[in-house]
Amino acid sequence: MPEKKQVGRRAPARVDHPFKGIALILLSTVFLGCSDVTAKYLSTSLPSIEITWIRFVTFALMFTPVMLPASPIYAMRTERLGTHLMRGAALLGSSLFFITGLRFLPIAEASATGFVSPLFVTALSILFLGEKVGLRRWFATALGLVGVLIILRPGTSAFHLAAFFPVISAACWAGTLILTRMMSGREAVVTTMAYSSLTGLAILTAMVPFVWVMPSWTAIALGVFIGVASTAGQWIVVLAYRYGDASVLAPFSYTQLLWVSILGFFIFGELPDLWTIVGAAFIVASGLYIAHRERVRRAQILVQAERSPNP
Repeated sequence: MPEKKQVGRRAPARVDHPFKGIALILLSTVFLGCSDVTAKYLSTSLPSIEITWIRFVTFALMFTPVMLPASPIYAMRTERLGTHLMRGAALLGSSLFFITGLRFLPIAEASATGFVSPLFVTALSILFLGEKVGLRRWFATALGLVGVLIILRPGTSAFHLAAFFPVISAACWAGTLILTRMMSGREAVVTTMAYSSLTGLAILTAMVPFVWVMPSWTAIALGVFIGVASTAGQWIVVLAYRYGDASVLAPFSYTQLLWVSILGFFIFGELPDLWTIVGAAFIVASGLYIAHRERVRRAQILVQAERSPNP
């Protein structure tokens, strides 16, 4: 029997079109922001595990065509099954903890706190990627942590234990990014997404019977919308980074905070307080500087590679 055609393992070549990348990033923030706002709205009637389960059911169904052995773009062959499963579990943790936090927190506060993932990426890159982190990147990381403390305000009446959920979510997302980097150029994006959807769905299917609440048709429709919007948003981000450097695109990803703040006001009557705005400013500044240092580091690596003699 002839062997099925396999999706290429290496990602498509990057093309330098920064304006196209910026446009895609801006579009992705609309999808992701709408997904988060809908999840918060739905959290008043359904458990977070069930909302996340509906999201991953939709996620898996969207990738079903590439999971079928007869598919011309069959994407399930891999030599890194363990890494895919870990990435799927990390992605699930990111979604589940964030949606759980939305149930108790203003959406602008949860979203701003969730943007600390670059801080965790900095730390995890040392352990898992063997990267060297300089003093300036550590300073930027510390600055971001200050922003988190400003938003959370531990020890005051404004502090809520649920504020830790977006932080844990950000740590899980950082783990997702690190595992993605470990497979970068070796596994097709469609393969990674397919395994992530199946991993999350399998874990949630074992959990959801313990918290099941019969959803209305409206709730099911909103859950499907969350799955479609979040999956589309993540895919658009992947496309965007084919057209521009992270240091160029990162500033525009923070416009998601603007969208969720606007939608949070009109739908929930929430306005971010001064402390949330100040803390978010620290986190954004930290993330932008880390992206800048990443660009500098890559440039130095390229210069060293060009100077090294060919064997």
